[in-house]
Amino acid sequence: MPPAEGEATSSFIHMDSPEHDRLRRMAMRHFGPPHTPGLVTGLEGFLTATVGSLIDDLAGKEQIDVVDDFAFPFPVTVICHLLGVPREDESRFHLWVTDIMNSIDYNPKTDPKEKLDKGVQARKDLCQCLGELVEQRHGRPGDGLLSRLANDDGPDGRMADAEIVATARLLLIAGHETIVNLITNGMLTLLRHPQVLQRLRDEPDLVVPLVEELLRYEPPVHIIPWRAAYSDVTVADTVIPQGSQIILMLASGSRDPKRFHDPDRFDPDRRDNQHLGLGSGIHLCFGGPLARRETQIALTELVRRLDRPRLVADPPPYRPSPVLRGPIHLDIEQGDG
Repeated sequence: MPPAEGEATSSFIHMDSPEHDRLRRMAMRHFGPPHTPGLVTGLEGFLTATVGSLIDDLAGKEQIDVVDDFAFPFPVTVICHLLGVPREDESRFHLWVTDIMNSIDYNPKTDPKEKLDKGVQARKDLCQCLGELVEQRHGRPGDGLLSRLANDDGPDGRMADAEIVATARLLLIAGHETIVNLITNGMLTLLRHPQVLQRLRDEPDLVVPLVEELLRYEPPVHIIPWRAAYSDVTVADTVIPQGSQIILMLASGSRDPKRFHDPDRFDPDRRDNQHLGLGSGIHLCFGGPLARRETQIALTELVRRLDRPRLVADPPPYRPSPVLRGPIHLDIEQGDG
């Protein structure tokens, strides 16, 4: 996908140490422990209220699309709140994210160029808006992440405005598409395992290990293609030469039979579940704690409040991506049908 104007600065997900470490440390001062340990728990009420409002809108509908009606709008609302985006601007962010997501899997053989152009324009508009918001936050400390980053002179100094925009863009885009897939994959998996769905209704605390098993069994990110070998590496008697591109098969690793017993079985009671669903090493998912809690609340409430949900089509249509795994739509019926 061609770069959009205003995207000259990459986010730290595409950087190596030490620059990656510097930017990640600066962002983490305002995103989690040890400096802001209560960030995720402090969002509990907002997350629950947002989920409840979205489910309220589904009441009385015999057929719903879990993606369009619930999983897609939820994380945009959460991240806008986290960044401190004014409520009056939130609708524009929803439209931009929609156009960006639609363009990510652009296929020049089948898709109209308009689809790609709208995505590029949305990224340009998003960067411009974020830049203006950051500029407005200078000298005006507040609760939002944009304000905190714009006014923080920590041990590593202060982030440049372009770096703040890149970090915010990372949270908005990477944090959105993964949550949409995780929630949708989770609902699909539960509908395919009705006994587990009923257990979650009866035992809400089951959701914590259930989401960990979901991250192993049906993760939102299946492969990471942008890695390279810093030196010659021998794997299974095969030498990978220095400089070679490496594709990490995260989903395959999380189903390694040498590491996990009966790996193709969805088992929320699984112990020692050290999956790769959120990556590993220095690039371990920046928003992992928030992603977990969003999904835990979303699945608990969907299962509790939907009336006898059942799949309309199985398998559902999937997005045409080798990297990101999730249905484009997940139509379900509820009620008497």
